[in-house]
Amino acid sequence: QVQVVESGGGSVQPGGTLRLSCVVSGRIFDVNAMGWYRQTPGAQRELVANITSAGTTNYVDSVKGRFTISRNGAKTSVYLQMNNLKPEDTAVYYCNADLWVSGETTYKDYWGQGTQVTVSS
Repeated sequence: QVQVVESGGGSVQPGGTLRLSCVVSGRIFDVNAMGWYRQTPGAQRELVANITSAGTTNYVDSVKGRFTISRNGAKTSVYLQMNNLKPEDTAVYYCNADLWVSGETTYKDYWGQGTQVTVSS
């Protein structure tokens, strides 16, 4: 069984900082890209940032210069450093991992349970 577990959400004031973490575990043969998505009530889930196995990063325009995505050397953890947070960053943040799980024949998407980020004064 594969687990994708996020942590690090919370409530901060505008201009504040949070760091999200995500760890994947289980019978994983390989980890490809990993990323962070976010969703607000009534809206579609949107990509915030992702990082490929080669380390190439991609950000939605609204977070460029404020958020930084990174991953550990084993590629089993991904982080999202969020600086200068704004009220419009308020959302549930989900970790996504493109995994080749033992017993499978291809990579598949796996999701965490989500962590709430609230930015409010």
